[in-house]
Amino acid sequence: MPDQGHPDHQLKRIVLPSGKTIEVVYFEHPAAAPPEPEAAAPEAIVAETQSTDRLLHKCPDCESSLVYPVQWEEADEAHWQITLRCPNCERSEEGVFPQDLCDGFDDELERGTDALTRDYKRLMTANLAEEIDRFAKALEVDGILPSDF
Repeated sequence: MPDQGHPDHQLKRIVLPSGKTIEVVYFEHPAAAPPEPEAAAPEAIVAETQSTDRLLHKCPDCESSLVYPVQWEEADEAHWQITLRCPNCERSEEGVFPQDLCDGFDDELERGTDALTRDYKRLMTANLAEEIDRFAKALEVDGILPSDF
């Protein structure tokens, strides 16, 4: 969202795939000519054309749904350059992907994070319940003495 209060720059808030929000300031210098867009690397062009018909969290080789971003940065206002890794087959890929595809990837990463958090809480609850049961049984059979503390 551009900041309208300052004519010499724009402020844009970006939500990264990790969920963190950063603010990017774009300064406009009327005296300077806009830079020529750099030609993307051939691999990046291939990844971008192929990326529109795939899901970033799915591995094209082994079809695992556990692909995650290793590194990412904004390529331009509508694209992200992302390095992806599949933990199952160790495939690594770098490409430039459109914002809408990255938004879907971010949603999938959030779902995965939520699932891991739920599983972690269940595991911690089960472990704590087991510890409480052992402690209660030790108290019942006088297995805990004052000298234990």
